[in-house]
Amino acid sequence: MSEKLTLEVLQKAVAERKAAGFRCKAKLSPAGGPGDKVFPPTYAGAVYATEKRRLPGHEAPVDCVLLDSVQSQANRMEESLQDAIDDGRLRLPVIEVDFTKYWDPENKDEGLADDMRLLDPVGKVTSLQAPHRIADAILRDSLLDGQAFRETEAGKRVSMVSSRNATVLFELCPTALLLGMWDSTGPKGGLGAKFERALVSEIVGINAVYGVKTSSRIDPLAIQRNAGPLYASANAEGVDWTLDEAQARQEKKKPIMLGRDGRPSEANHGNVVPALSDRDRETGEYLAGGVTIGHAEQTIVLSLPALRRLRFPVEGGKDTDIAAQTVLAALGLCAAALADEAGLDLRSRCLLYSEDELTWELLDRGAEEREFTLSADEAVELLNGAVEAAKKAGLPWREEPLELTPSDQLVKLVVKSQHLAVQGGEGGE
Repeated sequence: MSEKLTLEVLQKAVAERKAAGFRCKAKLSPAGGPGDKVFPPTYAGAVYATEKRRLPGHEAPVDCVLLDSVQSQANRMEESLQDAIDDGRLRLPVIEVDFTKYWDPENKDEGLADDMRLLDPVGKVTSLQAPHRIADAILRDSLLDGQAFRETEAGKRVSMVSSRNATVLFELCPTALLLGMWDSTGPKGGLGAKFERALVSEIVGINAVYGVKTSSRIDPLAIQRNAGPLYASANAEGVDWTLDEAQARQEKKKPIMLGRDGRPSEANHGNVVPALSDRDRETGEYLAGGVTIGHAEQTIVLSLPALRRLRFPVEGGKDTDIAAQTVLAALGLCAAALADEAGLDLRSRCLLYSEDELTWELLDRGAEEREFTLSADEAVELLNGAVEAAKKAGLPWREEPLELTPSDQLVKLVVKSQHLAVQGGEGGE
């Protein structure tokens, strides 16, 4: 019988030190029903992350495929937290960098140099969106009151953070303590502070059978493969290719072919011959042809020992360690509940659903088995209660973003990258 998870239960689980954590295992199905294909993420070479796993109820290892990685799940939880902040449901410490003024669609800001004018809006980037959270280079290369962030008082405190004194991260970026961080780009380099993930989630497809990859395209203009060659055009304001050698860009007095061989396909014209494939001929790896699965399984684990290792000294504070650890536990449960509420539309043709609400099992040694349900609204309420208790203990908790401005060099780098993208340059690494 499931019960409601209260703040008192959470505080006790954190403080008594017998509980290992909270675990949630959810059985998921493809939205299209049994037998419908789902498409996992692809990795280098257009292949899937496949492996055999030993699972309950199976004598032999079972073919499994990764549908959403730990890193991707963390990003989805952060996105859900950001959405809750934007919608006014939640107040959470974040740091944000505002690029808004560098994008003017009507080009009316004559005081903005061309190398400081974004072609595409970036808007605001927060520590919930930056890949490395508070340690990300975007924040490092931004300014607080005209000074480089890591050189300010707050930035210097971040540089000195450790598991024995994590108060500044609790104040500015608590998700870094929950989802992990390595301050490898700060002043200490590789010796910068590391925090392990205390919240881990992963979605795996069970009993995976690999499908066939299909490819085809019919060109309504019926442009033939040998209709070229196409040359890179010297006219920067017109079509970026030409059939006329005289209008082509030159290199060593020779016209430059478009792409590798000047075929119309280099300009995305022409047919794609219908084809089937299931494995790479050289490596034998499965290609991106989708999979059918018996079911998918999401496993979420919140580690209480990982949170208990963290200390939060505050001058004049009382019982701050347990209070902060309880907030982080509540934040983890809240992030998972909000992400579940947002749904599991992982990518094109990979929509999963569960008929049941998330149910959390408290892994408490020697105690009776207890299960808890927690809706998104209940999780927000639980987090707010934990935060109020932490404030009473004397812990700092920012409810408004710490606002940074991007440095000129960072803006120029983004602008140059956007120009390269428009000109057909290579994507980021």
